[in-house]
Amino acid sequence: MTNSTLLFDKSEGVATITLNRPDKSNAFDDTMVAEFIGALNNVEQDDDVRAIVVTGAGKNFSAGQDLAPLLARYQSPNGVNFGEHLRKSYNIIIAKMRAIEKPFIAAVNGAAAGAGFGVACACDMRHAAENSKFRMAFIGIALAPDSATSFFLPRLIGLGRATEMAFTNELIDAERALQFGLVNRVFKPEELMAKTRAFAVQLAQMPTKSIGLTKRVLNRALTVDLETALEFEATTQEIAGHTADHIEGVRAFVEKRAPKFVGR
Repeated sequence: MTNSTLLFDKSEGVATITLNRPDKSNAFDDTMVAEFIGALNNVEQDDDVRAIVVTGAGKNFSAGQDLAPLLARYQSPNGVNFGEHLRKSYNIIIAKMRAIEKPFIAAVNGAAAGAGFGVACACDMRHAAENSKFRMAFIGIALAPDSATSFFLPRLIGLGRATEMAFTNELIDAERALQFGLVNRVFKPEELMAKTRAFAVQLAQMPTKSIGLTKRVLNRALTVDLETALEFEATTQEIAGHTADHIEGVRAFVEKRAPKFVGR
């Protein structure tokens, strides 16, 4: 499926969502936001999709919000309601990405900044090209963090480093991002998509329901105490223990063969 601002491909259980405004460094406008939300609804409802890769067309992942349309709104009689803009765009995108119980991998090529950086952080894992760069960007235009960067970044790299990135607008290269724990793996630019897709295909062959429940547990564990986490694990394990893939996994282990998971 091809849209004006988004490319969508599905094969071998993997959906690839490509932000497709390369002449604008894949900055988000209203159309891209709507099409991205539509693509997320698609992968959520499609049982054949068992892993998702998010990347950018051309030289960059995403520069974040396209500021040119906002600048025009500044001069309009009604101005810009920043809170409502976020509630209707990035808040929906980020919340949906975390709620979809399938693995998301960001394949970060070139720059990821602002809301684009937030989308990358909202993925379950991040693969980066050697020439990739990461920047919070908000302070550079006298704004505060949004797109859940304030939530994810301290949890990924620690409060001190997150604060420094936010205050200074520092550009972080792939090597430092790997050292910080911001990205999981770094590849040569020409290998990024092939390596990330191969990894996603591996995930798509794993027990999708179990991966989804694992994502649910890890999401919950970020904001609860130990006692609550233990109880949530017990509740979630009760669900996992009654899946078809769990039975297949046990049988395969006993029979000393590779399991054939179907995602249920």
